[in-house]
Amino acid sequence: MARIIENETSKRRLIKMNSDDIINIVREYQRYVKNRHSYEEIRNQLQDCVIFIPEEI
Repeated sequence: MARIIENETSKRRLIKMNSDDIINIVREYQRYVKNRHSYEEIRNQLQDCVIFIPEEI
């Protein structure tokens, strides 16, 4: 599971992921961009997609 790490000095947080998280993200990405042929098509498709990463509590 992914873990969010708060950053005290910056407005950005880090997301620590294990290999299963990364494989799941790649799998989702491949599912979304299947049959797309150009960068623009992929970019437009991904703009409308929401991919969630589970977080440890």
